[in-house]
Amino acid sequence: MRRTARLLTGTALAVAAAGLAGAPAYGGSTGSLEVFPSTVVPGTDVTVNTAACGTETATGDASAVGAGTFMLAPSAHEHDAIGQFRVPPSAQPGTYEIVAKCGGGRQVTGDLIVTLTSTRDQIQPRGHVNTGVGGALGPDPVQTAAGVAALAVAAAGGTWLLHRRARGDGI
Repeated sequence: MRRTARLLTGTALAVAAAGLAGAPAYGGSTGSLEVFPSTVVPGTDVTVNTAACGTETATGDASAVGAGTFMLAPSAHEHDAIGQFRVPPSAQPGTYEIVAKCGGGRQVTGDLIVTLTSTRDQIQPRGHVNTGVGGALGPDPVQTAAGVAALAVAAAGGTWLLHRRARGDGI
């Protein structure tokens, strides 16, 4: 048992050490291009940023969605390069890859989802929904009373049968 615990502890420490060795010194993410908002309708302005380029300028490519190229410039936020582009009104729904190339040759990507309906301005439903079924006290009180009576008779009969079976009288 101790040997297994030592083996698992040693493996966990090795994995943790390997993870820390690959982490960036300044704590930011360096491997992706953040796209905000990530889901848009045609005609929307999109902001992208990455920590991969550091203080270098970068060239962005949104030609997959039809927006062409754009520039990413170092921002006031440490280790980030930020840029913007506009999704053309003619863009079709789908997922598009947005690419940024740093001055040192490094390339990062992010996904942009184009839809035809906006998720920001959705109208929330209100009020009563007409399903044609009726409520607990439906439109006809006679039918409601008959249903309640039928349920009561079924419950009483089931209880009586279970009681007889428990006593051993049979069914």
